[in-house]
This record gives sequence, structure tokens and C-alpha cells, in this order.
Amino acid sequence: MRQVGDLLTGDSPWLRRASHVLKWLAVLVACYLGGVAATNLAPTVAETSQYRAVLRLDPVPRHSPVLHAPTIVGDVDVQFASPIVAPGLDVQVAVREEITNLFTRPNVDIKALQPSPDEISSAIAQAAVGVGIRFVLGATAIAVLLALASHYIRQRTTRRHHVLFVASAMVVATAVTFGGIALTYQPGRFAEYRTSGVLGVVQRNAGLLADVEARATQVTPYFRNLLAVTQALQQKYVAGNVNEPVSARFLLVSDIHGANQYALMRTIIAGEDIDAVIDSGDLVNFGRVQEGDAAGLYRSIQSLGVPYVFTSGNHDQSSASDRAVLARLARIPNVVLLEDAAGSLREVTFHGLRITGFNDPRYFGDDNADPTAKAKPAADRYNAAVAGQPEPDLVVTHEPYAAEQVERGRLLINGHMHTPAIEGNRIQVGTFTGGGVVSHYSEGPGQELDGQPYSFDIAQFGTSCELTSLTRYSFRNLLEGRPAYDSVQVISGARIDPYRPAAPTVQQPGQDQPDPAKRICSRIDETTVRSLPLAPDDPTSSGTTTPAVPSGLSVTP
Repeated sequence: MRQVGDLLTGDSPWLRRASHVLKWLAVLVACYLGGVAATNLAPTVAETSQYRAVLRLDPVPRHSPVLHAPTIVGDVDVQFASPIVAPGLDVQVAVREEITNLFTRPNVDIKALQPSPDEISSAIAQAAVGVGIRFVLGATAIAVLLALASHYIRQRTTRRHHVLFVASAMVVATAVTFGGIALTYQPGRFAEYRTSGVLGVVQRNAGLLADVEARATQVTPYFRNLLAVTQALQQKYVAGNVNEPVSARFLLVSDIHGANQYALMRTIIAGEDIDAVIDSGDLVNFGRVQEGDAAGLYRSIQSLGVPYVFTSGNHDQSSASDRAVLARLARIPNVVLLEDAAGSLREVTFHGLRITGFNDPRYFGDDNADPTAKAKPAADRYNAAVAGQPEPDLVVTHEPYAAEQVERGRLLINGHMHTPAIEGNRIQVGTFTGGGVVSHYSEGPGQELDGQPYSFDIAQFGTSCELTSLTRYSFRNLLEGRPAYDSVQVISGARIDPYRPAAPTVQQPGQDQPDPAKRICSRIDETTVRSLPLAPDDPTSSGTTTPAVPSGLSVTP
């Protein structure tokens, strides 16, 4: 009867022992979660020559531990053969700067992208030690807090067995967790390394990215044929377009993304009698000068033989204040920056047409949240600069969200979306290189390679400064060696350009000057570059800025 009464009143030794065990387990769990929290608050960093990994403990142990890490160039899965249930690891992998050089070398070897066994061993040891130390510190902190709480709850009468009670739970939590990490995440337990995305594409197609520039050169005969056929069709079916006097022919490109396909651009310039190239940004992928140097982009731009008008995109800087790519472009004789590295806005008067624009304020690694709001300060600054100036004929910027906020401009030109489009007077240019070698490919059904479409536009202006036509080319599969024509579209300039040339007037007797209302543009017009006046409160407005001017152009104050 007494045993039954003890059970009913809770005085049973069995219940007391069970209660102590449950309390001990609760302390153990608390110490474990404290250790996990410490690894998340102060994550461990492990590095190889190409990757930088930030590691945090996952509170849920796993039977088949796999480190899964998405990166900008593909997913990496590292699997381990664990002898016990091991805690999971949450790994965020970032590609280090050095890999940008690797991706743009002529002969990319997949082995160079994979960590070596020694690097894996070093990184795993570094990660295990770092995670273990942080876990111990976090678990110890929780144990101390619980011991202090027990001390004050018991009215400052702490006994030795109370301290041992908490300490033992902390030690067991640490030993089991660290033992699981030590036994699992070590070189001897490494089972498999898998890649997907671009890394997987390169692994399965080792020669695919070999010498992108040479591949671009090889397909130029295809382009010459395509351009010749297009010109013949225009001459036959587009009345009054080919044979009309021309003041300027611009090649509109965007989103090069580190792919040196300027051999194609040289073919287009020669075959289409192009006067200048207008590039609306994203020349590189990671905002690094080294990427353009390694790919030979700057050398190729200089070889084009015509002015190269440029505004930067969100991939052309690595931070909000980085202007290194712009500074490097400024050293190329034929490059015209519509906004230079110092923030000076410039107007190019080219063959009588006024061209302005501004850089993208965003950068590689930006969180991509609310791009419209992020573009507003740059657009407002530009709008203030041109408020008292003659209306620009072309305004170039990278993102559509910025172009849509421009208040004055006949024609707006942007890229960014990798898809050509026309909305009113806004011309959205597609990607000239199919998104570049990093973002070009996606894996479709059956693991086939599907490249993004390539696109460029040719804008032709008449002698009255009006847009007479926009010819839009779209094609695909260049790098794969299977170039395929998608479409060639010739659009009347009147559909896009709100400008209407002034009607000719009768010359009055004794009138020596032509009608000032009628603009005349010509290929023999002098081309000038001048800085636009900035608002007095603009931080870049103090002092005098001399624009960097391509060879053969003049400066107007």
C-alpha cells in the first residue's frame, strides 16, 4: 500500500530518478542548442583556392550527412560516409575572386575548378576545429547560465552535485556532437563530390568553354551570310530604307558578361557600316577588372575601330563604391563613358545626335530587392543634370527600372533583362553573348544544353536626325557549334521615335541662315564630348572635370 501511495504522491524513488533523468536530458538539449546557436551567431569560415565556405551547425542530426551548397556557378554536394548519426552542416559557398580568372582562360580544365585532396583535407580540418570550438563555447555559456539560475533559485545554496549535474550534461552534449563531427567530416570519410549548373556542364563537356574567342571567330562566315541576306531582303521589301541618306548607324549591344565574342562584333561593324557601338552594361560578371583582362575584352574593344559608348550595369562593380572597371575602360582610346568613374555625366554629340546616360547604382552581390527604388537616386540626379539642356536624342542606362524614370529623352535604351523588347520609345536590347559563359547554359529535359538567345540591334538615323529603322537580330547555339537563325525584324523608326522632323520652309528673300527649327544630322558633323552641369548640392559637382575623350574627338566645355 505504501508503494501505491508513493506513486500517487510522487514520492516514489523511481519517479524521482525519472524526474532527474528528464531534467538532465533537458539540460543536455539546452547545452546542445546553445552550442548550435553559437555556430550560427559566429559561423566558421573555411577556404580553398577557389571557394570560400561559411559553416553553421544544423540542429537536426542526419544519417547520411551531405554538404549541399548552392553557388553562383552551380551547386556543390560533398557526401560523407558516417559511422554514426552526425549533426548536419549548413554550408554557404561563395566563389572567390580568383575563380573569375579561371573561367575566362582559353582552356578551362574542370580539375582546376575542383578542390584538390589536400585542399579538401585542410578545409575540413579547419571547419571541424572552428565549429567545435564555437560549439564548446556556446554549450559552456548555457551551462554557466543554468548553474547560476539554479544557484539563485535555491536561494544561493549551490551544492557540488548540482554543478556536476549541469556540467555532465554539457560535457556529454559537447562530446557527442564533436565526436560526430570528428568521426564524420574528415578526409577518410569523404565519399563523393558532385557538381551541377555551370560546373556540371563544364564537367560533362570539358571542351565546351575552350577558347570562346576562337569559336566566335569561326562562326563569322555564318554572320556574313546572314547580314548579306538581311540587307537583300531590306532592299527588296523595306521601301525607302536602305538607299536613303544616313547620318548614323549604331550597333546596340548589352550584357556581354565576360564572353569575348568581339570577333562577331567586328564582322557586324564592317558588314553593316556601323559608326559607333552603344553598350548598355554588364560587360563582366563579378565586377572585377581581372575578368576583363583575362578574357581579352579590353583589347578586343580597342580593336573595333569605332567609338564604344558605355554605361555600366549591376555586374560591372563589386560594391556600391567600386568603379575599377570604369577606370580601366577609360584607358581605352575609343571608349566613351557617359558617366565616368568620378561620377561626371557627359553628353556625346555624335554626327549631330545628342547621346547621354548614367550608370547603374547596383552592384554584383546586391540583394536585388526593389530595383526601382534603388535606381531612383541615380535617375533623379540625371534628370536634374539635363533639366536645362536640349533634349537628348538617346539616353542609355542598364536597367529598365532606371530608363522608365528618365523624364527627358527621345529614345531610351536599356539592357539587363537578356530579352529584347520595345515599349513606346524604350528599346530594350537583348544579350549579345547569350548571357556569357557563366549564365548562358541551363539544363533542360534529358540534360540537353539550352543556351540563352543572342541578340543585337542596329539603329539607323536619317539626315533630319530621325530614327528611320531598327533592325533586330536574334539567334542561338553559337558556342555549341550549331548556329541557328531565330529572326530578323525590321521596325519602322516612326513606330518608336516620337521625334518628327520640322517641315521644310520656303527661303525668304535675303535670308542667309536655314530654318533653325529644322535639325540636320550628318556623318561629317564634328563629334564632341562635354560634361553636363550638376546640381550645386551634388558631391561630384565641385571643381572642373575634363572628360576623357576618344582619339579624334574634341571636347566642348
